[in-house]
Amino acid sequence: MSFMAARFLASPVWEWRHDVRGRPLFQIGMILVASGLLHAAIWAVTGGPWEGPVTWRKPILFGISGGLTALSMGWAWAQLPQRWADRWLAAATAWALLVEVALIDLQAWRGVASHFNRSTPLDSFLYDAMGGLILFVTLVAIDLTVRFFRQRTALPADMLLAARAGLVFLVWSCLLGIWVSVNGDIRVAEGLSPETFGRAGVTKFPHGAVIHALQWLPLLAWAARRAGLSEPVRLRLVTVATLGTAIVGGYALVQTLMGRSRFDVTLGTEALFAVGAACLGLPAVIAGWAWLRQAQMTDASVR
Repeated sequence: MSFMAARFLASPVWEWRHDVRGRPLFQIGMILVASGLLHAAIWAVTGGPWEGPVTWRKPILFGISGGLTALSMGWAWAQLPQRWADRWLAAATAWALLVEVALIDLQAWRGVASHFNRSTPLDSFLYDAMGGLILFVTLVAIDLTVRFFRQRTALPADMLLAARAGLVFLVWSCLLGIWVSVNGDIRVAEGLSPETFGRAGVTKFPHGAVIHALQWLPLLAWAARRAGLSEPVRLRLVTVATLGTAIVGGYALVQTLMGRSRFDVTLGTEALFAVGAACLGLPAVIAGWAWLRQAQMTDASVR
């Protein structure tokens, strides 16, 4: 491990990785992110299309996204009081994410589609296995979410809101992912494209729009704290960002259900997206400005 990597992992931000529940999710999360980056390098060298059923896009995106999800679930788990089955459930969740991404990678290396592919008994089995693994992770995410609303944690109010909201959005995204699979199978049976709804709605759009809220909302709370902002201010920033996330997710869902592509907007959906983007962007700008100001003040005091 390089000096920079060791210093990065020594940060207090990563203390949760020593928790018996966080450890397997941390380890497998890092493996998945590395896998996604490795496939990105392979795609950069070999080339090929980005869109389509058989590309390097899925190993890249599912690797990085699955890794970030594992890391954030491990962090969330470590904030809760320990329950008798937590250690085994956390390990099972980590392995479920690893195997699901590995199956996607396997199909990419075989040169066949990983999703909506029932052309052979093997392909059908692997696709169903992926669905079963994600259903398991979804149930775990629901359990974590309920526990965050029912059990006490040591988190400050802003970080607690970020964790609760991020988990709610993760569950919502997982449920939408299940809908994507069911809708796709129905459309394939009808001889239609599995990845669209109506005329041109992109079913994976609302699924992907909020899936990483469990990373960006806690990151905002952490950055605002590092910038020296008070807890009431941090809580307001996270509240606005949570509202923005919900609005952007609503925009993505409305666009899809209307049968429109991502940015084939009406006046109403355009306004909805603008409000959501503003609610997401403004807290980030405020936290960034406060951080810069604090750095300038620290630099001036040193001089």
